[in-house]
Amino acid sequence: MKMVATAKLRRAQNNIIATRPYARHLRELMSHLVTKVDPSLHPLLVQRDLHNAVIIVITSDRGFCGAFNTNIIRFTEAYLKEHYDVQLKGNGTVYLYPVGRRGNGYFSKRWQDILGRQTGIFNTLEFSNAREIAEGVEQQYLGGKVDRVEVIYNEFKSVVQQRIVVEQLLPIPPRVLKVPPAAGRGAFASVDYIYEPSAPELVSALLPKHLNMQMWRILLESNAAEQAARRMAMDNATRNANDLIASLQLTYNKARQASITKELLEIVSGAEALSKSSA
Repeated sequence: MKMVATAKLRRAQNNIIATRPYARHLRELMSHLVTKVDPSLHPLLVQRDLHNAVIIVITSDRGFCGAFNTNIIRFTEAYLKEHYDVQLKGNGTVYLYPVGRRGNGYFSKRWQDILGRQTGIFNTLEFSNAREIAEGVEQQYLGGKVDRVEVIYNEFKSVVQQRIVVEQLLPIPPRVLKVPPAAGRGAFASVDYIYEPSAPELVSALLPKHLNMQMWRILLESNAAEQAARRMAMDNATRNANDLIASLQLTYNKARQASITKELLEIVSGAEALSKSSA
């Protein structure tokens, strides 16, 4: 399993490294665009009062990956209690959208408001999986059922490190790009661009692509983090098994040596008894 996880990790790592630059620049572009257009031009840009929210929780489909799933499940429960118990105060609903068999199996038994679910997608992860999830929550947001969409997932940092991240998918948070102050100036200056076509046209064209791309990046991040966690878990399991084998081998050798010593003593004692009786 360690060898299989290592091979899968290499592919998953290459996929996420290749996807990150495009997804990051697209997110920065969209966050900058939303500050330059009228939010009423597109319903996905409208900042609404928070009444209902949906949390997409990304876990794995399989186990044997250490505390990968346990950590994110515990973090999700603590995050819901800390933030939404205070913000909604019982006047709204928090829906969960578990992705992965482990999260779905856990929350389906403990959480009533399940907006949707996706299981069995990580064996053959495809862009259509991300598009289906993104379009599903987008329709719920456009229909007014939810006012915020957030994603909780494990971000791949390195082979030995994963980081749990909470990311707001909808509405798109605005971001103002700034440049360092010029000589003699103490304040940062905001950056603006000339867009062709216009900023509203770009927003309408790029919004669906942006949501799909960010969801795809999140799934790739979680997949790479899962394979890294599984590789580490299997490496630890192999090391622990070797230590156990060494300990059991030592115990076996001690027992075997004691048995041989006992048999030799019995033989010697018997020979001495025979020699005494014959004398």
